[in-house]
Amino acid sequence: MPAVAWVTLVATALIIAATGLALLRVILHLRQVGTTLDAVIGGVEVIADQTSTVPARLTSVNANLKPVRDWAETV
Repeated sequence: MPAVAWVTLVATALIIAATGLALLRVILHLRQVGTTLDAVIGGVEVIADQTSTVPARLTSVNANLKPVRDWAETV
């Protein structure tokens, strides 16, 4: 096999190896971004629960105030 063919094969192997390494780094970065986004989404869900609207919490407030309302009606 001529020397030019060997040089071509070596150059091709180096290019493929460098591309594979770069893709591996991209995959690792994307996994880290995914983990961070999961944490952010979890935090947003907690904030959404803590700041829910009045109608969603109104039933529990009415249930807690029922004894007071019943007592006020008897007085």
